[in-house]
Amino acid sequence: MKILALAGGVGGAKFAYGLYHSLDPHDLTIIVNTADDFYYYGLYISPDVDTVCYTISKQASYETGWGLSGESWVVMENLKSLHGPGWFNLGDRDLATHLERTRRMQLGESLSKITSDFCQYWGIQSKIIPMSDNPVQSIVSTVEFGDIPFQEYFVKYHHTPKTKGYSFKGIEKALPNPKFVQAIHDSDWVIICPSNPYVSVQPILSLNGIREALIGKSVISISPIIGGKAIKGPAANMFKDQGIEPSAFAVAKFYESILTAMVIDDQDQDQKLLIDQIGIICLTTNIYMQSTNDRIRLAEEVIQYCEKLNR
Repeated sequence: MKILALAGGVGGAKFAYGLYHSLDPHDLTIIVNTADDFYYYGLYISPDVDTVCYTISKQASYETGWGLSGESWVVMENLKSLHGPGWFNLGDRDLATHLERTRRMQLGESLSKITSDFCQYWGIQSKIIPMSDNPVQSIVSTVEFGDIPFQEYFVKYHHTPKTKGYSFKGIEKALPNPKFVQAIHDSDWVIICPSNPYVSVQPILSLNGIREALIGKSVISISPIIGGKAIKGPAANMFKDQGIEPSAFAVAKFYESILTAMVIDDQDQDQKLLIDQIGIICLTTNIYMQSTNDRIRLAEEVIQYCEKLNR
């Protein structure tokens, strides 16, 4: 069974790890959000791409879910001593990724080509594809600071500002990666990982032609909300700021037009009927990924459920 996964953030990376270790890697393609990408100290930073790649290649910090394990911070500490910006931490080992990516992009190479090469160097056998090689930037409209890039909202201000809305600068001109469109066509199932719907998945779905390409495809989502709270990050607050009670049902409604099925946590069993009533088939299970074994267990359950639905 060929799987196309849409991913962003730590939750998406953890589930992508589970898929990678539950399938033939050559049957898995992962499309990663790039609307969080930005320049910092002149370096091109691609947080979601790196988190997915580091996680799958078992290089990620297990404590944080992002960055590299065994990291040191000498460069950042010295930059801060010189009163340089320090709101976004780049580890000493992690800097190598950003330096080499930026060098190659300045030579005219595409983000997708560079990412493909990095995956080869790191021993990743699945295709990990940036959603677009064109620049897209998630902008968060906040009460306190006006319109700010997502990374400032998320990291600099610790996702505490009250949000009014979201936009994706450059999305009108951005073209989806051609391999993305082909992967939709070739896939048996499209899986939306437990990523933030507003700023990790919506940019991917907002690319020209992607929602249309998903029509008629089997699409399943894993809820990033358990018991009204985000597993990680600001997703629950983002729902609240839009006047929506955060819940697995709210996630189902967010994706309603494209979903075939959804996976929610056992403790949200009471929402299964609501989700069923809007025409989305629902599986309840333990979706909390506390360990690497949990990631694989959940991925295997989702794959088996997709196979069951195919029958």
